[in-house]
Amino acid sequence: MAEPLYVGVDRSDESWVAVALTGDGFDHASVFDSIGECWSAYEERARLILVGVPIGLVESGDPDRRCDELARSVLGERSAAVRTPPVREATRKQRYSTANRVHRRKTGQELSEQAFARSDSLARIDELLQELPEAAAAIRESHPEVCFRAFGGEPLSYSKRTAGGYAERMRILAHYDRDAAPTVQKAAEATGGTAVAVDDVLDAVALAYTAQPGDRELYTLPPEPPRDAAGLPMEIVYRAASPLITS
Repeated sequence: MAEPLYVGVDRSDESWVAVALTGDGFDHASVFDSIGECWSAYEERARLILVGVPIGLVESGDPDRRCDELARSVLGERSAAVRTPPVREATRKQRYSTANRVHRRKTGQELSEQAFARSDSLARIDELLQELPEAAAAIRESHPEVCFRAFGGEPLSYSKRTAGGYAERMRILAHYDRDAAPTVQKAAEATGGTAVAVDDVLDAVALAYTAQPGDRELYTLPPEPPRDAAGLPMEIVYRAASPLITS
């Protein structure tokens, strides 16, 4: 029987990059055109799939989810990496102007263009999890920057898109796992020739390490996540020696 997999999935422009680990280490990395294809590839073997995009969505009212607020508080100077997602109805709109109008009507606030840019991804994974209970049982939300913050034990100093930021994140992973550098190298080689950026590969590796069982515990922001109108948890999963927050 094939070993179970622990998968980290990050969105990279028009693709989804996945890094799969077994309990012992790197298994493979793949690039998918859709989250549906990604789920089909792993539904038989994955024990846990952590994705770096929002899952539980607000319908109306205050658009800021508690998990996002807490993530910003623990990230410090890197807090801008956490964007408030559109309300559920707005994720189904193809044009920014339409989505912004819906978001503003539902929340009284403007929708950022950066948040809208990933709307289609949010809509696709939202539909998948609502349609397939088995997918909802395996796929959970995380955030790469929160993963790095939890592994490193303190807020990060540099943006992930800088050389200093890449080096900082590699040091954090290498301290967490001595095989991190070859794992990142293998994942980068496996996704070579695609449009996937190297920092997105690094993010997927961090998500995979978070999904993989280890000597640290799996926690959530907030500790007791609320559920949205569709029953999906509004949470950000991370792995740490102790909780980043206690309430």
